[in-house]
Amino acid sequence: MLKTISCGEINVNNSGETVQLAGWVHRRRDHGALIFIDLRDTTGIVQVVIDPNETPETHKIAETFRNEWVVLVIGTVGLRPEGSANPNIPTGDIEVRATEVQILNQSKTPPFEIADDATIDELLRMQYRYLDLRTKRMHDNIKLRHRVVKYIRDFLDNRGFIEIETPILTKSTPEGARDFLVPSRLNPGTFYALPQSPQQLKQLLMVSGFERYFQIARCFRDEDLRGDRQYEHTQLDIEMSFVDENDVMELVETLYSSIVREIGVDRVSSDNFPRLKYDDVMEKYGTDKPDLRYDLELVTLTDSIYETGVRILNTAIDNGGIVKGLVAPGCATYSRKDLDNLVNFVQTRGGEGLIYIALDGEAANIETLTMEHVKSPISRHLTAEQVIEIAKRTEASPGDLILLAAGAAKLINTVMSQLRQEIAVRLGLANPKRLAFAFVTDFPLFEWDEDNNHWEASHHLFTSPMEEHWSLLDADPGKMKARHYDLVCNGMELASGSIRIHNRQKQERIMKFLGYTESQMEDRFGQILGALEFGAPPHGGIAPGIDRFLTLLTDHAESIRDVIAFPKTQSGADPLFNTPSKVTPEQLKELHIKVSENR
Repeated sequence: MLKTISCGEINVNNSGETVQLAGWVHRRRDHGALIFIDLRDTTGIVQVVIDPNETPETHKIAETFRNEWVVLVIGTVGLRPEGSANPNIPTGDIEVRATEVQILNQSKTPPFEIADDATIDELLRMQYRYLDLRTKRMHDNIKLRHRVVKYIRDFLDNRGFIEIETPILTKSTPEGARDFLVPSRLNPGTFYALPQSPQQLKQLLMVSGFERYFQIARCFRDEDLRGDRQYEHTQLDIEMSFVDENDVMELVETLYSSIVREIGVDRVSSDNFPRLKYDDVMEKYGTDKPDLRYDLELVTLTDSIYETGVRILNTAIDNGGIVKGLVAPGCATYSRKDLDNLVNFVQTRGGEGLIYIALDGEAANIETLTMEHVKSPISRHLTAEQVIEIAKRTEASPGDLILLAAGAAKLINTVMSQLRQEIAVRLGLANPKRLAFAFVTDFPLFEWDEDNNHWEASHHLFTSPMEEHWSLLDADPGKMKARHYDLVCNGMELASGSIRIHNRQKQERIMKFLGYTESQMEDRFGQILGALEFGAPPHGGIAPGIDRFLTLLTDHAESIRDVIAFPKTQSGADPLFNTPSKVTPEQLKELHIKVSENR
């Protein structure tokens, strides 16, 4: 090894020792005759001092050093002079007085400063990702990823789980997103697919008798990208035999609460994650992945509002829509500009508009409200009694701002959920140091696809309904509830899982209901259907996303791209490798593929 110790490991206990270091020149400072080098390696930074009076030849070499040059340093560890300690770094009490230095490699001037506080265009960061990864922020993120994955492996190993790798080249099956397809050279006209998840494979492992399986699985989905989504992502894949929902949820609850304590970010509000029903969270928060770090619950006001006779609201109700309200606490004094910004926020997300009712803080309490205490564009349609009723329903107080939106239920839930998050951001209600986990359960088994006029599986078609709901499949499928559960945290879905169907006849009933023919079932799902006839045990599992979880564990990750070593941009490009890229005509010919320029 070129090193006898790493830069970040040196401390006062090493005083007087001769050490040999190697790393990058983080910064060079000339103080008169003395040269100070901040030397950086993967463990941290240490200060190196070169004195021309002690080592003139070494000093002459150090004068040529530039940032990001790779150098070797031999020197003696000593305490820094009184008053010159740096409390901001772990090695701030000591320095290394160099006796010899050697240039191992030079560096061009980097396209950006290698520093956490540097403002860098993200495209440039991605183009030079190997330089971006040198920053302490990115180094810490990747190290955290290693620690979390290692902890997961040890945790599950101690509980009898077997880690099993499943194929990357597999069969294209409907999983909810587009598959990435891989042409087969030896079988012209046929294709493999990269797995969206190892769903069927892990169920086959349960049939194989591996009762506890896990995998740190790479998954691929050709879908639109955003801050919490990539073409490639990593998930913890877990499957267990002879379990019910609570067994799976309790395992994940223990795993996640122990991870955040073990890695030193103990911010979990409770080790017992609440179980919330889907219908309840949609009513209160408008989304199935609510942020529970703050209250701000939505309230359905359809009946109360209809009695006011406000035409624009009643028209929406007459068309089958709903009215939902949200209280912005202490915001009755919002300016017209502030209110217009909120209206614009709703409209840019598909809502037709937003109506506000500002309650003057001068009122002693809700019961004493008069119309003089009310500012609203619909004031002339309201009576004091109606305002008091709306205020009571929304639990508003004098000084609060009540916000109302009307329209189709699905749209209003989405719009008001996003408005809830926006109000929380404006008021600083979401504590960034808190992790508010919860499980959402009792999802609908099916969703109605209005565009194609048919039912679709809400989760996936292997999810079991509640046992008592099988009788509803033909009579009222919209009322069927799934044995499906999601882990959510701070407004983000972290994991999704379910208890699976383990009987072929029942699995075929679901597939037929969803419109699959006998030949389609055999072609796409023959392997799993056949396996279910050979003593398949009751089983279930869950697939937590590792990338999303890591973004919550760091204080400075703006998206999952910051916890992935080599991610894609939001357009799916990789500026480092300049992909996607074209291939040679010879490669296409080998694969029996012809590229058409016409769309």
